Amino acid sequence: MGLVLQVYLDDQKVYVCFKCNTHIALHSDIVSKAFQGRHGRAILFANAYNVTPGEKEDRMLITGEHTVADVHCNTCQTLLGWYYYYAAVGEERYKEGKYAIEKKLISKDPQWT
Repeated sequence: MGLVLQVYLDDQKVYVCFKCNTHIALHSDIVSKAFQGRHGRAILFANAYNVTPGEKEDRMLITGEHTVADVHCNTCQTLLGWYYYYAAVGEERYKEGKYAIEKKLISKDPQWT
């Protein structure tokens, strides 16, 4: 495999992968904290960094059918959540192009101020 480049998020409030501390998201990119993940609460982010999407698949979620892809940390390959490509239900379309990341799989950067 080739060299994996990482984005360093130069901000005061950064979420990191709980396993390897790779920068994943900015606090300012939170769209909603009222999400349910596979294993508990999740956060919907407008952007996520240093993640790799898997294959697209149609998945029946609590709010209906969606086309999503699991996302993994670029560094340690931990499954962090998923990316929304498409929502079949009209009122759920605000999720399209956003990332649902499980709260228990990220933490606040130790430099969080």
